[in-house]
Amino acid sequence: MRRLPVYFLIDVSESMIGDPIDQVQEGIANIIKELRTDPYALETVFVSIIVFAGKTEKISNFVELYNYYPPKLPIGGGTGLGNAIDFLMKDMEISLQKTTMDEKGDWRPIIFLFTDGKPTDKVDIPFDKWNQKYRNKSNLVAISIGDNTDTKVLGRITDNVLQLNKTDNESFKKFFKWVTASIKTTSISVSATNDDGLNLAPLTNGFLEKIDLNKTSRPTLDENFAVILGKCQTTKKSYLIKYQKRLSPSEFKEISSTTLDYKLVGAFPIENSYYNLCEGGSSNTKINTAELTGFPACPCCSNQYGFSFCECGNVLCTGDEETTKCPWCETEAHFGLSEGSANVNRTRG
Repeated sequence: MRRLPVYFLIDVSESMIGDPIDQVQEGIANIIKELRTDPYALETVFVSIIVFAGKTEKISNFVELYNYYPPKLPIGGGTGLGNAIDFLMKDMEISLQKTTMDEKGDWRPIIFLFTDGKPTDKVDIPFDKWNQKYRNKSNLVAISIGDNTDTKVLGRITDNVLQLNKTDNESFKKFFKWVTASIKTTSISVSATNDDGLNLAPLTNGFLEKIDLNKTSRPTLDENFAVILGKCQTTKKSYLIKYQKRLSPSEFKEISSTTLDYKLVGAFPIENSYYNLCEGGSSNTKINTAELTGFPACPCCSNQYGFSFCECGNVLCTGDEETTKCPWCETEAHFGLSEGSANVNRTRG
């Protein structure tokens, strides 16, 4: 039986931390579980996962469904979509079985690209190569998780650009059921009619919509999230503090305007693999603490203050100790409460 390769190309940038990455993790597991009950999918579908942030990494090779166990998704810094497409093309050359004189190769692969942000790298060269050599040999479906993605950019590499309108638990469940149904439909098609064209499930209930790439895209916020990298002084482990942009009406009724701030979503411990997926160099981007609402405890050691900042510009946790050694620059200092504001380093998101 010829293989139907299915790639999941997943954005694991910092803005995905928290509920989005957990929902994707659970969704992939449910897709595998559901596909195992389908005889056509069980015979043909092979799954591989590639993740990208500033850098790209393959975290699972093509495996048949009955032997597949979804790996834990990491988090990294940046959204290197150009790098991810370049990595995907190279992997397709290595991992896909080509047709020979003796046997048929793989069916046309399906690629589900999940992303919630805008590219932080250059995309022109890899996009041009994709369109020239790989676009007609594969079925790429790009899904914007929320409305902060540049769908026009995604439209440069596929006609199938969809947007998940809400990112609540119920919408994610419906979305991954749709992905599962689309894979099932295609596996039936290749098995019964030898047709490896794209067979997506119908879009219903409004949770997912196909973007009309001929229309002018809606204006979107440039920076939907502010993510700060912190380090625990006790455990020396790193964590991310995630804030979401919030626009609120002015407190003064006579003034027709809105105010902007970033509201705390939460603080999340991260693994050392985060640094392996970060693009090189600093983002050289800062944010003023006056723009942030809410400050967390340390998610690694529960120190009361998870958002203390050192003169080196980095964030760490502090407690009731007399002096603290910064885990970033190893400077020893006394930290106390301050009524002022300061500029702190911000990740690429």
